[in-house]
Amino acid sequence: MSKRPAVYPFTAIVGQERMKRALILNAIDMRIGGVLIRGERGTGKSTAARALAVLLPEIEVIADSPFGDDPKRPDTWSDAVQDRHAKGEELPVEKRKIRFVDLPVSATEDRVVGTLDIEKAIQKGERHFDPGVLANANRGILYVDEVNLLDDHVVDLLLDSAAMGVNVVEREGISFSHPARFILIGTMNPEEGDLRPQLLDRFALSVEVHGIPDANERMDILQRHIAYEENPDKFRSDWAPEEQKITDKIAAAREIVDDVEYTRRDLFTIATLTSGLHIDGHRADLVILKAARAHAAWMGRTHLENSDILLAAELALPHRLKRGPFS
Repeated sequence: MSKRPAVYPFTAIVGQERMKRALILNAIDMRIGGVLIRGERGTGKSTAARALAVLLPEIEVIADSPFGDDPKRPDTWSDAVQDRHAKGEELPVEKRKIRFVDLPVSATEDRVVGTLDIEKAIQKGERHFDPGVLANANRGILYVDEVNLLDDHVVDLLLDSAAMGVNVVEREGISFSHPARFILIGTMNPEEGDLRPQLLDRFALSVEVHGIPDANERMDILQRHIAYEENPDKFRSDWAPEEQKITDKIAAAREIVDDVEYTRRDLFTIATLTSGLHIDGHRADLVILKAARAHAAWMGRTHLENSDILLAAELALPHRLKRGPFS
């Protein structure tokens, strides 16, 4: 069996700072609600998504659960793990890297949410659930390339789970729930068609990426990719210290993000910004607050500054503006 090459390092990606920031903020706080990356082919969209998965810290999981349940968060456990705990079963714990789940454009609803075996439930009175993509992606990354070509209903399901952090499947009066908190990353080429505005608004953050015009940076891209192709393992090893710095910084930010405080003045700044730009609904306000708190945690602070709010707004507003300063 041929060995898969080492994933291109996140920190070796040249430029595209706004895209990298959006990914890191979602890694710090998955509750933000995902990121949509729009741009032409060859601009590093899928490379950045895959690189983020390798970058993220290991997590503790209940070892034999297909749902990646967090042993420290019993309030989020799947029905299956809660049933086992109620019976007094031992729940083994292990550490592992987070999963990177690639969702095909042809995915169906059952493939995404999972299925309940109704026949077994009726005949034997057993609740049997066959996990889907959402179960596999819990606490990891769910990546959808060409998300604009995915069935609208399936996109809705993904966005619902990304927002609520739980997947509930109900069939014939029988239900099963499990945690489904993940970093949703959608990428697309606008030349191949756009998302409906209703779905576009439901992606928390959005960035547009373009080919880099600066000649020196284009040279850096060439040199790094040649080095990577010649010896992927050595290239990754050379960048390992930089990767570890980001991994540690994300882990530290995760520890304090819930401690980041905000004032009524901060809320007023956000509300004034969104109302002044005539943003429909209130989702953008919530996203800006969550992303701003994540950025403050990334900077090692437990209080918001105006710079946090402005950086969050740059990522939360472009796809919600009919016309505006961030486009």
